[in-house]
Amino acid sequence: MTYCLGIKVASGLVAIADRRLTSGSEVSSNRKISVHEVENHSLFIMTSGLRSVRDKAITYFKEVLSEQDRSFNKLYKAVNAFGEQVKRVALEDKTSIVASGLNFNLNAIVGGQLEDDEEHKLFMLYPEGNWVEVDQGSPFKIIGNSGYGKPLLFRNLSYESSMADALKIGFLAFDATRVSANDVDYPLDVVIYPKNSFHMTEYRLEKEDMDEISHQWSALLGNSVRKVPTYWMDPIFEKVRSSKNV
Repeated sequence: MTYCLGIKVASGLVAIADRRLTSGSEVSSNRKISVHEVENHSLFIMTSGLRSVRDKAITYFKEVLSEQDRSFNKLYKAVNAFGEQVKRVALEDKTSIVASGLNFNLNAIVGGQLEDDEEHKLFMLYPEGNWVEVDQGSPFKIIGNSGYGKPLLFRNLSYESSMADALKIGFLAFDATRVSANDVDYPLDVVIYPKNSFHMTEYRLEKEDMDEISHQWSALLGNSVRKVPTYWMDPIFEKVRSSKNV
């Protein structure tokens, strides 16, 4: 499985992707985010799904970029081009993939800013090649193992959050997924894109880098649970005590 999270806040973009690959009982590590930058063209792509499909679609897209990069003055045009490559791979491989009992399930998150974009953009692209754009009302998308981290993101993240807070909340959402599922784990690739910078900063986090933060977060959660008021439970346990006395 995969954990890839893209966040769009007012000041920029934050992308987080794990590297864990699971195939049956075999576990390996591979990068799931790729970055492309040429002058005022800056974008990243994160993917989940079959690695063979992902690798082929990314390879085709890199070839398109090398030949047509200057024709993409807005990010949605590059997203359309990547969608076309996903559909191309589907035409070539989907029949044999489905025949072997697997699903053609490539999903992608594409973020960045090209020279004629008024601001940074974030898109979610589906296996059919169509996409939706992330807006201020729901400033993130997750692909892969998405369920465990969403509650924390919904409760704490907003479009007005700082990039530092977005990264912090994004990591905690990853940590919730990591401790709940055995198919998501370190290393963790992080990409930061400040608005209008046309430059992405990449960084890798290892387990030993984040162990202390993870343990501190667990302790804070435990303390918070103990501090939740209990008055609402009093009628319940009063009824329990009454039933014992009958």
